[in-house]
Amino acid sequence: MASRALRTTCQSIRATTNTTAFRITRQNETRRCFATTIAKSVSASGLPPDVEASPHAKKTAPLSPEMQKFLDSALRVNHAGELAATLIYTAQTPPLIRAYPHLRPLMKHMYDQEAGHFKTFNELLAKHRIRPTAMYPVWQVAATALGWGTAMMGKEAAMACTEAVETEIGDHYNNQVRVLLSWEREMKARGEDIGDELRELITNLKRIRDEELEHLDHAVEHDAKEAQPYEPLVQVIRAGCRGAIWLTEKV
Repeated sequence: MASRALRTTCQSIRATTNTTAFRITRQNETRRCFATTIAKSVSASGLPPDVEASPHAKKTAPLSPEMQKFLDSALRVNHAGELAATLIYTAQTPPLIRAYPHLRPLMKHMYDQEAGHFKTFNELLAKHRIRPTAMYPVWQVAATALGWGTAMMGKEAAMACTEAVETEIGDHYNNQVRVLLSWEREMKARGEDIGDELRELITNLKRIRDEELEHLDHAVEHDAKEAQPYEPLVQVIRAGCRGAIWLTEKV
């Protein structure tokens, strides 16, 4: 009797095991079938059926040769300008903080922001294979000399230098933002999209412009207008910036 009961129990266990295995096999086959169906859908259309692109979705507009030329020139100038800004602050900081230790946090803050701007444009030039300006070595020397020279003239002259440079750079970035926003409006009117890369560039340009204008405000707050001689110094530096921008756009 015990042997018969044991055999009955074993048969019951085998039946349960077989039923469970059959269910698992059927589930696996169903999953494989579903995965195959999805793979075929993706292969045929590039997207699963539930995320197919809408026929009414805006397409990203290609850049015209004129647009590409403008962007190449703009990014090259921005890259050179941010290099110059980091070098100006690098040269100004040691003499300034020796004479005015309380300026150390401000000079570090402005330098760090400029270094971040330079990194952004350095990456964009590498990504889009845009050559830096051929004037790069000249601007390195000129920016260092400008920074050191104005710092040696005193805190007020150093801050007047920042005011002059940031006034020109702020205008420069504003002009770029206006051009890109006009492209966006024109594309939108044609039912096209400006694309994520240009949209991100507009956002970055606005942020960088605002940080440059923040530096201008700091300079004025720290007696830039007390520099002697204020007007000739600021005008000469601003004219130099405009000339550097013009040259960098060309070469």
